[in-house]
Amino acid sequence: MTATNRTASSNPEDYTQPYCDFMTENPTIFHAVSTVASSLRAAGYQPLSERDTWSLVQGGKYYVERNGSALIAFAVGEAFEPGNGAAVIAGHIDALTARLKPVPRLEVKAGYEQLAVAPYAGALNSTWWDRDLGIGGKVLVREGGKVVSKLVKLGWPIARVPTLAPHFGAPSQGPFNQETQMVPIIGLDNSDVNGASTIKTESYQGQYGGERSFVNTQPDRLVKAIAKELGITDYSTIVNWELELFDIQPAQVGGIDKEFIFAGRIDDKLCSWAAVQALLNSTSSSSSSSAASSAPSSILKVVGLFDDEEIGSQLRQGAKGNFLPSVLQRITDSFAHGLEPTSSLLSQTYANSFLVSSDVIHAVNPNFLNVYLSNHSPRLNTGLVVSADSNGHMTTDSVSTALMQRVAEKCGQRLQVFQIRNDSRSGGTVGPMLSSAMGMRAIDAGIPQLSMHSVRATTGSLDPGLGVLIFQGFLDHYESVDLEFREV
Repeated sequence: MTATNRTASSNPEDYTQPYCDFMTENPTIFHAVSTVASSLRAAGYQPLSERDTWSLVQGGKYYVERNGSALIAFAVGEAFEPGNGAAVIAGHIDALTARLKPVPRLEVKAGYEQLAVAPYAGALNSTWWDRDLGIGGKVLVREGGKVVSKLVKLGWPIARVPTLAPHFGAPSQGPFNQETQMVPIIGLDNSDVNGASTIKTESYQGQYGGERSFVNTQPDRLVKAIAKELGITDYSTIVNWELELFDIQPAQVGGIDKEFIFAGRIDDKLCSWAAVQALLNSTSSSSSSSAASSAPSSILKVVGLFDDEEIGSQLRQGAKGNFLPSVLQRITDSFAHGLEPTSSLLSQTYANSFLVSSDVIHAVNPNFLNVYLSNHSPRLNTGLVVSADSNGHMTTDSVSTALMQRVAEKCGQRLQVFQIRNDSRSGGTVGPMLSSAMGMRAIDAGIPQLSMHSVRATTGSLDPGLGVLIFQGFLDHYESVDLEFREV
C-alpha cells in the first residue's frame, strides 16, 4: 500500500495501518504529494512535465505534478482511442493549517520568541490551542546556479498556542483575536532580565546574502534548525520557503475494539489516499479486480488531487484552474494522429466520462443527533457516502446516483447518503466546478468522518479500506456500467 508495499487486498482491514503510516509520515501537502508520486513511480507510472512534449502510448501509466501540491495520475487503456471516456476520481489533498507569514520574525515579548503565522482556511480555531505543533514544508535552495525544491519537517514540537487559564475570568473566554491572541510561542529569550543574550546571532553573508537576503527576514534559530535538517551550511543559499504548522501527534487506531482512526488532516488526505490506492490496485497486473473483464480497457483511468480547495480552489493548482482540462486535452492530442479538430474529440471524451468528486462528509455525531436528518445520517465503517444538495453545492443527481449504485452492486460495496438540514449551511467540493467546466456527468461521494475542521479528527478504522474498494470498483467497472446508462 506504500511505495514499498503494493500488494492489493480486498480486505478493508489491510489498509488501516498503511493509511495511518501515510498520515503520520506526511504532515504537509508537499510531503503527501511527494509520497504519492513515489508510490506511482514504484508501480511503473512515468513522471511527465507540463513544460515538455508528451509522447503517450496505449497501456501507458503516467503522472504530472503542479507546484508540488497538486497531482494528476492517469492510465491509458490498451484499446483507448481519442474521444473515448475517462473514469475520473478527483478530490483535494490540502488541509487546514497555519502558514508562516512572509516575514514571520517578531519582537521578543515578555521573554517569549513568537512566530507570525496566518490561518489557512479555518485553522487556528480553538482546537489548535495547547497542541504540540511541528513545522514543515517546502524550501527553495540555490545549488550550482539552479534553484531546487527540498522538503523539510522538524521531528519535534516547535510551536504552541497557549491558552489563558480560566482563573482570569472573562479574558479567558473569548472571543479571541487571531492576530494578537493566537500567536504561537517557539522559544525563550530572557536576555532583558539576565543581562546577556542567550541567542547567538548568525551571520548570513554569502554569495546571495547580505541585509536583503531572505534568511535575514526569518527567525534566526528557525533558519539554523531548517538548515541543519537539510544539511545546508551556507544559509544564504536558502532562497525562500513555504512552511506550515501541523499537529505532530501520530495517526493511530483507537476505540475499545480499535474501531476508529484518530488523526490530524483527515480532511482530505483520506479520500485522496484511498483514490490513489484504488488506481494502483486497478492498474496493477497482479490485481485480481483489474481482471474484471478479459477485454482490454478502452478508457482512461484518472485520479486528480488538487490544492486550495479549502480556500476556494481559485489558484492554478486548484480545481478551478486548467490543470485537469489541460491534461485531458494533451492526452487527446497525443492520440489524435492528425484527426481534426481535437477540440471536438475532447468534448466527446467529456461526454463519455464520469467524475467521482471525493471529499469527506459528516459522519453522524451521537451527541448532536438533532442537526442530522434521521435518514441522512452516515455511519462510520459502513461505506461511501453520496452527498446531495438541492442548491448545487454538490454535483449529485439521479443519473449519477444510479450509476454509482450500479458500481457498488458490481463490487459488493454499500453506499450511504447525506443531505444537510434545510436550516444548516452546506459546504462545497471540487465537483461542481470541475463538472460544470467540462460537462462531465458527476457525483459527490466521500468517506465519513467526525470533527471536521478540527486539528484532530476521527474516521472508522475500516473506512480507508472501504474507500479503496469502492473507488477501485468504479475504476474497474465504469466501462461496462456506462454501457447501461448511454440513453439517460
